[in-house]
Amino acid sequence: MSTKRAIDFRFLAEPTDVNFGGKVHGGIVMKWMDQAGYACAAQYSGKYCVTVSIGAVRFVRPILVGQLVTLKAKVVHTGSTSMHIFIEIEAGDPKYNKMENTGHCLVVFVACDENGNPVNVANWHAESAVDVALEQYAIEAKQAAKSLDARLHQALTVA
Repeated sequence: MSTKRAIDFRFLAEPTDVNFGGKVHGGIVMKWMDQAGYACAAQYSGKYCVTVSIGAVRFVRPILVGQLVTLKAKVVHTGSTSMHIFIEIEAGDPKYNKMENTGHCLVVFVACDENGNPVNVANWHAESAVDVALEQYAIEAKQAAKSLDARLHQALTVA
C-alpha cells in the first residue's frame, strides 16, 4: 500500500472544454476534480476508489482556452475506508509562468476491493499548521454534510 498523499494534474485547457461564454465549462472543471481526486486516492490507498461526494466547490475565476491548468490534490483527512482529498485549481498563460487560483473543492473517496467492498486505508496525520487547518476543514465539511443529509431525509419522510 502506497501512502504518497499528493498528486498534481497539469495540462492545457482545450477549445472543446469551453461553454457558450467562451470560458471552460464548470462541469469540465468538476470532471477534472474527480479525476485528480481519484488519482490521488488510488495512489494513497493502492486500491480502486469510488467517489462518495464532491463538496465545497468554489470557482474563483474563469479558466480560458490555452491556459495551463494545474489541479493540486492531496489527502487531508482519512476515515477507516475514506479519504478526503482537497484540490486546489490554478491556471495561467504558460508563456508568463504566472498561475492564479481559480478554485478549490473537497472530494471524498472510498477504497474498494475487487468485489467493490470498502477496505481500510492507512491513517493520515496532519503535521503542518496548514494540514491541521485543512483537516479541520474536511472534518467540519463532513459533519455539515451529515447534518444536512439527516435534515433532508427527515423532510422527505414527512412529506
